Amino acid sequence: MSHQENRRPYDECLNEIRATIDGEPDWVANLANTAAILFLKLPFSWVGFYRVAGDEMVLGPFQGPPACVRVGRGRGVCGSAWENDRTERVPDVHAFSGHIACDPRSRSEVVVPIHGTDGSVWGVLDVDSREIDDFSEADAEALESVVRLLEEKIGPSLSASI
Repeated sequence: MSHQENRRPYDECLNEIRATIDGEPDWVANLANTAAILFLKLPFSWVGFYRVAGDEMVLGPFQGPPACVRVGRGRGVCGSAWENDRTERVPDVHAFSGHIACDPRSRSEVVVPIHGTDGSVWGVLDVDSREIDDFSEADAEALESVVRLLEEKIGPSLSASI
């Protein structure tokens, strides 16, 4: 049975993330706690962030197995979400052209762009599952809500850190 058949506790995650990051200005601490909350509360194999640094993205706070450290613009699911400035929901990463296999056990993925206060893509939230087609449109929308919360609560510190 796919995890998407069960209602995932995104509201609970959002409330916990909001309570954890409220008043904390440090973006590293906030992204680290956000990754930890999502990883512990939801059945995903990897949750983390990549931050834009010039013409590539660099690994940020994450939970799960070791990951690729740098991703080029337009490369893989993360680089594609950055280049196209849109959420990428991929049912089978092994069928995705240019997929970067940091963890060969990963089967499906959702990547959501994070914007700085100037509107440019600051980085991405990347979530992986070891199950094929594990993410519904509702999952993608819920993860977009997590990103909107981060942008609202810590947006100015994101833009200042680039």
